[in-house]
Amino acid sequence: MKERIEEQLIVALEALKASGVVPAEVNPPVNVSRTKDASHGDFASNLAMMLAKPAGKPPREIAQALIDALPPSPVIRDVVIAGPGFINFFQADDAQAAVVATVLSAGDTFGRSQAGLGKRVQVEYVSANPSGPLHVGHGRGAALGATIANLLHAVGFDVQREYYVNDAGRQMDILATSVWLRYLTILGEEFVFPSNGYKGDYIHQISQSLIEQYAERFKQSADDAFLDVVADEPAGGDKEKHIDGLVLRAKALLGDTDYQIVFDRALDSILDDIRQDLGEFGVQYDEWFSERSLGDHVQVVVDKLDAAGHLYEKEGVRWFRSTDFGDDKDRPVVRANGQTTYFASDIAYIDNKMQRGFDRVLYAFGSDHHGYTARMYAACEALGHSRERLEFVLIQFVNLFRGGERVQMSTRSGSFVTLRELRDEVGKDAARFFYVMRKFSQHLDFDLDLAKSQSNDNPVYYVQYAYARICSVMRQLDQREMTFDQAAGLAALHRLNETAETELMTLLATYPELIERAALAHEPHQLTGYLRDLANGLHSYYNAHKVLVDDDELRHARLCLLLAVRQVLANGLGLIDVSTPEVM
Repeated sequence: MKERIEEQLIVALEALKASGVVPAEVNPPVNVSRTKDASHGDFASNLAMMLAKPAGKPPREIAQALIDALPPSPVIRDVVIAGPGFINFFQADDAQAAVVATVLSAGDTFGRSQAGLGKRVQVEYVSANPSGPLHVGHGRGAALGATIANLLHAVGFDVQREYYVNDAGRQMDILATSVWLRYLTILGEEFVFPSNGYKGDYIHQISQSLIEQYAERFKQSADDAFLDVVADEPAGGDKEKHIDGLVLRAKALLGDTDYQIVFDRALDSILDDIRQDLGEFGVQYDEWFSERSLGDHVQVVVDKLDAAGHLYEKEGVRWFRSTDFGDDKDRPVVRANGQTTYFASDIAYIDNKMQRGFDRVLYAFGSDHHGYTARMYAACEALGHSRERLEFVLIQFVNLFRGGERVQMSTRSGSFVTLRELRDEVGKDAARFFYVMRKFSQHLDFDLDLAKSQSNDNPVYYVQYAYARICSVMRQLDQREMTFDQAAGLAALHRLNETAETELMTLLATYPELIERAALAHEPHQLTGYLRDLANGLHSYYNAHKVLVDDDELRHARLCLLLAVRQVLANGLGLIDVSTPEVM
């Protein structure tokens, strides 16, 4: 309906241009939105107010001219001018009920559109370093990223889902060294484990697997492992230099081949665990992109920036002039020892994405990356790509509460709640729904007790129960040996004139608009809010009105309405990857 009214206004605008009422060169966006107050109509447009200044006429005069030029429409019963010049549209009663037939005909495609047709977009999300299991913070990024991708696909975009595997660099060396050091402790070597090393049961398990396959092949004495290594922070030293020294000792003592065995075991074990975790959470990727696969391309982009005059050298370090492109300071890309920085790899990765031909590249980052976006835009522009092709969703942190107490999380210490533990405790459905209930830019307090409760206070339970309730009505229909004729029900939709029924039909009609708006804004919380409203409307209606009435015509019509609500609930929950149980 919204699109049909917009099309009518465009026809009216062209008529005003042809008659000279509006200058021919004026082309404002034609927007129609739903009214917040039903007494003001079903839809409204501010087009007349946008045309008033260029036309040199009062908004209400322009509004009347537009109304006079509107083509006749059987779905609109009245058009009026409101306030300073809004044009309000009242749809015909039968047009409102027609959405029920539309939903039942379209089925699981209802709500989908072609707004993004012909446009390729990549969504990269989670991309956690494979240095430990995914925790509940990663879970929010997974749920939001996956749902954003689903929404974009629903409105016609060609979507590619990607996980960037940081399988190179210092953090992976620290992980491999931590696994080796734990391996030594299992074999009886005694020393104080580095404060900046990775801990936790998962490190112990990886180390144990090395012993089971290789026995004592990688064993060295603690004295050799710590030879000439700077003291750790608890001993009055520097924890960063301490762990870096241990990495160098591990590489020297193990040699290239054995060090690579330990490194790959650590990486592969954790990455396999991450793949399984995300798969069980309903998150799938089209591409797992390895940082190591960038290979020589890192040096290629460094040389490209240098040739374009975007690099300079200072004290042996080569710097990218990112301040020339809006960043707050310049960034190093090559260290004094000749090694490229993490940021250099990120630049190469941006270039790689752009060369793959995506119209838009969306990064779903944790909010701690807020300072990273400016340098990413700078790198993109310096490489000759439009910064408009980059988008960032900065996801705020999750505060997990159990028993009223906040649970602390730290990957290094190993004292964190994993995504797998969360799923085991509250279930996939509750986790997926809760994670996307709030806007990504807001902190999320995840209440485990609420997520596990089977009550109307639990939003996912409340929505799923609405779906199950409709399924129960259909079972009761059979049990009471009553009939349902969908065609007869669609023909009798004019019988649905209760306020609760018209409110449900209005909600159904807004679903396609909601999906497009949520997709383009990257805001899945709009969808969960809608589903809660629709479930509330269903529960209120069911509690106030009998559906399985003796009046055949009215029963058929009401069942058509319920089936349309059930279909939209299923479509919306499907985009979040939440199940639709028929019995609860």
